[in-house]
Amino acid sequence: MSKLTRSVLYWLLLSPLVVLVLFPFAVMFITAVKPQAEVLDPAWWPSAARWANFAEMWRATGFGGALLNSLYVSGMATVITTAVSIPAAYALSRYRFAGRGAFRQFLLVSQMLSPIVLVVGLFRLVAAMGLIDSLHAVTMVYAAFNTAFSVWMLQSYFATIPKDLEEAAWIERASPFQTLTRVFLPLAVPAMVVTAIFTFINTWNEFVVALTMLRQQSAYTLPIQIFSLVAGRYTVEWHYVMAAAFVATIPVAILFAWLQRYLVRGLALGAVK
Repeated sequence: MSKLTRSVLYWLLLSPLVVLVLFPFAVMFITAVKPQAEVLDPAWWPSAARWANFAEMWRATGFGGALLNSLYVSGMATVITTAVSIPAAYALSRYRFAGRGAFRQFLLVSQMLSPIVLVVGLFRLVAAMGLIDSLHAVTMVYAAFNTAFSVWMLQSYFATIPKDLEEAAWIERASPFQTLTRVFLPLAVPAMVVTAIFTFINTWNEFVVALTMLRQQSAYTLPIQIFSLVAGRYTVEWHYVMAAAFVATIPVAILFAWLQRYLVRGLALGAVK
């Protein structure tokens, strides 16, 4: 069987999955470019694509501010989570200390708790500190929720890196910090990128905590801003809702496209090692 024939066969086998994945995005995009009078029309294609819907949605819904808020919250939460998780995961994978097993079990059990279970207590804590409508408070909550997951993932990968490499660096009179930054961390880049991607996506899509702690529209993140286009409205402008939802997926798609090689490499190396 030739290479071209195998490629065609593989694409035929994958085509149902591709259609299933892309269908919601196709519905969002087509609805977003429909004229308002045709939004609820059962016809699949609009009579004429109305690209102005995106610009009108941007101006009418305050989408730009919500986009910046989501980028700030997701980016800062990812940076904080990664910075805290790397040394914690390194310690778990390289050192033996009292309570190490219990701490690992604690990390695993903490992943079973949904944010909605803790949201009331978190709201009371944030309110007592006077941080309602604070993006900084939401960022710290997101970082706290994602740290356990990140440490669990990273320590599993760090444990697969041979310790002989670090010992060789020590023989060359490298300090522990130099060994960590120049030998260990470069080998762990794929795992750190994978963890950062998952953290960014989790915070980008988070809804319950943001809905509870953000009251003013100027502080809304994208999920709350899009939700506000539907909730409590007598008439829902679905072409704006779909345009906003479609644009909200673009930053994550760009992130995946940019870091795809690290994502595939990290998952593959973690499986092989």
